[in-house]
Amino acid sequence: MVSGWAAGAVGRLDEERAGVGVTPLRAFPLPSGWGVRLWFKDESVQPAGGLKHRLARALFATAISDGRIVEGTPVVEAAGGAMAVTQAYFARLLGLPYTAVMPKGANGEGVERLGGTCRYVHPPLAIYEEAAGLAERVGGCYLDQYGAAPGVDWRGGSLAEELFGQVDRCPAWVVVGAATGATSAAVGRHLREHRLPGKLAVVDPENSAYFPGWAAGADDYGTGMPSRIEGIGRPRMEPGFAASLVDLVVPVPDAASVAAARRVRQVTGLAVGAATGTNLWGALELAVRMRDRDEPGDLVTVIGDVGERHLRTCHDDAWARGKGLDWRPHAARLADLLDA
Repeated sequence: MVSGWAAGAVGRLDEERAGVGVTPLRAFPLPSGWGVRLWFKDESVQPAGGLKHRLARALFATAISDGRIVEGTPVVEAAGGAMAVTQAYFARLLGLPYTAVMPKGANGEGVERLGGTCRYVHPPLAIYEEAAGLAERVGGCYLDQYGAAPGVDWRGGSLAEELFGQVDRCPAWVVVGAATGATSAAVGRHLREHRLPGKLAVVDPENSAYFPGWAAGADDYGTGMPSRIEGIGRPRMEPGFAASLVDLVVPVPDAASVAAARRVRQVTGLAVGAATGTNLWGALELAVRMRDRDEPGDLVTVIGDVGERHLRTCHDDAWARGKGLDWRPHAARLADLLDA
């Protein structure tokens, strides 16, 4: 039987989702002669500020429905950045203690501001074993976003369902990044289950395993190197990444992601993260192909998150220099392409 607390908790998650409503589509201007329209699905309006909001909600809902989270269960995750902050948001909503296990040197300020706790470990890949062990020691639930992503229950809350209900025609391409792979899998399944003519492209930063793993057909491919683009890219092929549903993986230089994030801010005023820049760069590569082939149509990509912290990272010249990322040639290419 479902407990009264579990029923109430799932109800609160459903109410929260209904309160958010549909996130908007925003047009990104392309030269009128291209015959191509580019749209951003703006996930930055989510309460926790980004694309991770949907997956975090679904992870909690699934764990509650499966009985892995009950009233008072400590929740533990191996996560940093936006996912850790978003999970802390939902843990507070449900009155659950939350701990994020993240690499030493990561910033856990956002988690702590929401009442969560951070545990820092080294080396970075040790976060998974530490999170699983901590959950076992305290009698908690290890959410395991990467392992759980393939079986997550969206309960009508996936970006794919919402997106295809908004567009006036099926996009030629939907362009997304991949961390767990849950979003790209949801989009790919929707396209195929509804027999839609659109295609799915995944953009991938440097050091990530997804592009070489997809190209080689190697589900166990790994690079062992962390991504420098927060929120996307993985050192290994994660189980939630459904390579068979992906029509194309577009590798994007990290410096190009920084330049494109700055271009989004220039056009929209939104301080987006570098992952949104990766999305834009990849979408523009496909838009140029459509232009050159005289193929009119639409592309949709995602504004993943927005925040002042990005002003101290990808929008900051000193940060970019410190990472060895010369964004200026890529910015010049964007200007030549879009301002002509």
